[in-house]
Amino acid sequence: MTDLIPPTTSRVADQTDSAINARIRRQTEANVAYFGQGGPQVIGARLRELDREWDVERLLEANAATIALTGLCLGTLVNRRWFLLPAVVAGFLLQHAVQGWCPPIPVFRRLGMRTQTEIEQERYALKAMRGDFTTITDDGDERTATVLEAVRA
Repeated sequence: MTDLIPPTTSRVADQTDSAINARIRRQTEANVAYFGQGGPQVIGARLRELDREWDVERLLEANAATIALTGLCLGTLVNRRWFLLPAVVAGFLLQHAVQGWCPPIPVFRRLGMRTQTEIEQERYALKAMRGDFTTITDDGDERTATVLEAVRA
């Protein structure tokens, strides 16, 4: 029996068709292979791009807010029936929060939108290729600070 409330880190991927997940995974692997060959400066530039990349959750939030505000405006200015639109959007957002699925998600995923976890996988693979984690040693209390510094950089 599957969990009714899946883990946050995998809920979108769990609700996405396996072929789409595989295509996104292959693209991430290709990105790591391509940018990893470019050296530290190229990797640094790619990491800055990843900092600005919108994940599927952020896109969904912006999309839902836009539709809800449109419904509120139309409900106020055109016809009260438009007030149903924000209610439907809110229901879908709740479903997404619990299950990781709502109507726009399959479309966004087909367009190649990645989850934050998928973006982070590329980020940490590139950081490892750049050598950010080679300075980590087993020095007791200092190890924690060193690990956190490598992850944050």
